[in-house]
Amino acid sequence: MAEPPLVRGARIDHVAVAVRDVAAAASLYRDVLGGDFLFGADQPEQGFRFVQYRFPSGGKVELVTPLGDGFVSRFLDRRGEGVHHITLRVSDLADQVARLRGGGIELMQVALEDEHWKEAFIHPRDAHGVLIQLAESPHEDEESARHFREAFPESALLATR
Repeated sequence: MAEPPLVRGARIDHVAVAVRDVAAAASLYRDVLGGDFLFGADQPEQGFRFVQYRFPSGGKVELVTPLGDGFVSRFLDRRGEGVHHITLRVSDLADQVARLRGGGIELMQVALEDEHWKEAFIHPRDAHGVLIQLAESPHEDEESARHFREAFPESALLATR
């Protein structure tokens, strides 16, 4: 019998794509590919904006674009537009982190304090060139969408362009 994986119960939450012009990219993911605007927000303290589009048959794409200097700006300068990270949702991230570390997997930016969004990352050098975000949240899409639409009503403008 095979050993269970170190990460258990993971499901793909979204694929994040770094873009220079979020409105142009939104047009592709919304108008051409059929994604429905879910939510978005500006994160000025981290230097980026994000918007998520959900597809009727499943899956989400998150567009991230810089707001000044920050990790998205550096990513675009070094690599150009493209996949920035893949987010896998898990339960009990603290336990998942302990198992990963016990299995010799190096993690970075482990943040378990926020009850609404816990996260840890596997560096691209350890993940075949892809940044992998493991995340835990008690909130499902609709609840998150309500929160972000109320907190960042201006982000809904991206849905109508």
